[in-house]
Amino acid sequence: MNLNNKPNLLYFESWMKGHAIKLLEDDNSINLIHENFSNNFSKLKTSFSKTHGYQLLPSTEINPEFKLNSSLIAKMPNLLAACSTGAGYEVINVDDCTEAGIIVCNQSGANSTAVSEHVFGFMISLSKKINIADKKMRVIDKLDRYLVEGQNISTKTIGIVGIGKIGAKVAKIANFFEMEVLAYDPYLSNLEIKNLGAKKVTLLEIAAKSDFITLHCPKNSETLKMIKKSFFKNMKKDAYFINTSRGGIVVEDDLFWALKNKMIAGAGIDVWNVEPTPKNNKLLQLDNVIATPHCAGMTEQSMIKMGYDAAKQWIDIFQGNRPKNLINPNAWEKYEKRFIKIMGFEPLIGSK
Repeated sequence: MNLNNKPNLLYFESWMKGHAIKLLEDDNSINLIHENFSNNFSKLKTSFSKTHGYQLLPSTEINPEFKLNSSLIAKMPNLLAACSTGAGYEVINVDDCTEAGIIVCNQSGANSTAVSEHVFGFMISLSKKINIADKKMRVIDKLDRYLVEGQNISTKTIGIVGIGKIGAKVAKIANFFEMEVLAYDPYLSNLEIKNLGAKKVTLLEIAAKSDFITLHCPKNSETLKMIKKSFFKNMKKDAYFINTSRGGIVVEDDLFWALKNKMIAGAGIDVWNVEPTPKNNKLLQLDNVIATPHCAGMTEQSMIKMGYDAAKQWIDIFQGNRPKNLINPNAWEKYEKRFIKIMGFEPLIGSK
């Protein structure tokens, strides 16, 4: 039992951008434990043993040894909750946490504006060949403008795979461009998707009917390698493919095959199987690819919001509230019992 009911929150290296640390310090209801990856496990033993909450860094910034799984959980007997930095939570083994009665949260929605804008940046640049025109003008004197004739995106069809908070915002922007919006999401009904400004269709229909396809689903056992050669074979040859979700959902070799063989017109890729991504990745050698280094959600505004939302969520968690971005609700019953035992009070009304 935590006798003073003041929980300990562990984070490594640095918190997110903005004034989140000040928010936590001013609130003064949580003890912050700041550690560094340079410390070995023996030096971290005390911090691990008294930690109640663990705020994890993104996958590209975290030391792999400090991703949360059964091995690390065994060193953290009082751990009640773990949170990821953004919408993704692949740095946390959710099944291991659920088994241990640890709740898992993310910051879903904090960077939805940034990512959805990035999607349309890709779409406009690809369809109007802005990236190709820019490169050619630097090497070809007096470039013939007809060589880079583009296409409007207005009135075209966009297919959204996964219409959560980011996908819903993409749909809203697409409606502004008078696009037909199709969505594949097995967890939402026809009416729910209609209310988000889209039409519910199958994954095969997304491939066959869309002029632009954009992924906004989490990386898990259901979506791993979901987009492969059979999907690209069903796409229109003048269609564009965009991925700002997670690496591993798309089979990169199959995407390369589709682009190299002109099975599709082009791609905008922000997420990769290997991150940081080496410059010799063969997708980076193609002219019909626009590449960014998993930075779609990294605007100044979104980073500040993610930091603030994470801090606010920790305050809510340790007040006994059920967090709004709870990933594993099936852990709640076991978590609740552990919370009472460790914190000394029952979660508040509204936690169920």
